[in-house]
Amino acid sequence: MINVLIVDDEPLAQDVLETHVSRIPDLFLVKKCSNAIEATQVLEERPVDLMFLDIQMPQVSGLDFVKSLQHPPLIVFTTAYSSYAVEGFELNAVDYLLKPISFERFSKAVGKAREKLQQQKNSVPDTADVDHIYVKSDKKLIRVRYSDIIYIEGLKDYVIIRMDTGRIITLQTMKSLEEKLPSHIFKRVHRSFIVSIEKIHSIEGNVIEVMEKGIAKHLPIGKNYRDELLGLIDRNKL
Repeated sequence: MINVLIVDDEPLAQDVLETHVSRIPDLFLVKKCSNAIEATQVLEERPVDLMFLDIQMPQVSGLDFVKSLQHPPLIVFTTAYSSYAVEGFELNAVDYLLKPISFERFSKAVGKAREKLQQQKNSVPDTADVDHIYVKSDKKLIRVRYSDIIYIEGLKDYVIIRMDTGRIITLQTMKSLEEKLPSHIFKRVHRSFIVSIEKIHSIEGNVIEVMEKGIAKHLPIGKNYRDELLGLIDRNKL
């Protein structure tokens, strides 16, 4: 799946893009945002592969927003004005869509993004045989096996890695740790929790049950993560 973020201050433009996204099976809409501030928060909390970004927005323009990002996702600029095209492509945008955006033109942009994502995937060394991660704690680098991790809890700038053998506290954000962990093994289910998929014992309503040291532990499912988690279940990947 390609995780998509829509950023546009016009509700009608948001709705058009959302409709286009819904027509393409491998796109998952993470959220719709009205400005760069909202989008920044989403990017800090959720993995986003592709962002459809309006250029003319209040407070912070789309162009300035991209320039402020240290590790931006793939960008497709959307605007009613062609005069920004050159600057948009200078920022390595995948595409530049002029409003009103037809589904045909939208699909073409998605195709370009899909090719770039595949290229990025092919350029990353195969880590299928890697079964651990190193985290810094108490001035030491500690080797943690994926199979030992039950879930990870975020607390401001710290994360707590929970295992049957104990816990490890490390100074980093949930987003930075999430990006280092293999997505086929771990799933973000809440802004404060990442869970090992194979350690999920049951799901009831908006609660996940895992077993920690033989005791049932209940983790909340955030409303922004529920659809993606249940979609994963429906595709028989759990």
